[in-house]
Amino acid sequence: MRYLIPLLTTLAAPATAAPTVVTDIPPVHSLAAQVMEGVAEPVLLLDRGADAHDFQLRPSQARALGSADLVVWIGPEMSPWMERGIGKTPALALLRTPGTEVRSFGEEDHADDHDHDHDHDHDGNEKDHAGHHHHAGLDPHAWLDPANAAHWLEAIAAELSRLDPEHAATYARNAASATERVSALDARLRAELAVAKDRPIVLFHDAYGYFAAHYGLDILATVSDGEAATPGAQRLSALRGEIADAACIFPEANHDPAYLRLLTEGTTVKIGGALDPEGSRLEPGAGLYADLMTGLADTVSACLK
Repeated sequence: MRYLIPLLTTLAAPATAAPTVVTDIPPVHSLAAQVMEGVAEPVLLLDRGADAHDFQLRPSQARALGSADLVVWIGPEMSPWMERGIGKTPALALLRTPGTEVRSFGEEDHADDHDHDHDHDHDGNEKDHAGHHHHAGLDPHAWLDPANAAHWLEAIAAELSRLDPEHAATYARNAASATERVSALDARLRAELAVAKDRPIVLFHDAYGYFAAHYGLDILATVSDGEAATPGAQRLSALRGEIADAACIFPEANHDPAYLRLLTEGTTVKIGGALDPEGSRLEPGAGLYADLMTGLADTVSACLK
């Protein structure tokens, strides 16, 4: 009987609780959810349909940040509204993760058909197009490069394994499976976007540099002269002559596309479907990253066919 008591104690010992993980935007939430599958569900702070550039935290969301075991976010470049709320909470800023391929606003966005062997030569040259306004600093939209997404899956798994070694094998296995899915997705999208070769396009704002560089898109101009700001009459007038050679122009989710009809009137430029680079209109969850990237590729290729 004396051997039974310690055995029962061992059997009754509770499992370590999974860490509470809070994420900033839908694509980051999707990557974290894939890594955490079978363990727990991460929390997504950004409300569905909201714009990450000017989001305001509610008190309940601020409390969620403060009580989290880990915050996984792009960084203050994308979600400055989170920085104060994070405080001393452990955080993984993906944009600053060693090995992440980063770009600055102002780098060439077209025909940069690199193969992601981590020896890219981004020299920071700016385009000469007057309508392609650039912001300063680091471009935070790095999830639009699938090589970064694959790298981040591993980084998230490593950080979770450090916090929660009991589930380390699950995190590693999930990250490996998710990386394979990203690789297959990338190959499919690359084939689909072959139609975009030498077909200049106009986009709403400077959110697509990583996507364009990875898939060889030629961005002729961007409409907004600020961070997702609605263009004024003077801006639209300045753009009319420049976009004449574009094959397609694309509106963006959460922004009124009516001005595009004025901008393209009298031209042969086609108006494509609305792009959603942050997945703000999509159903959150593990599958969102693939849905987001597929949606971008499908929308671009459909207009160019």
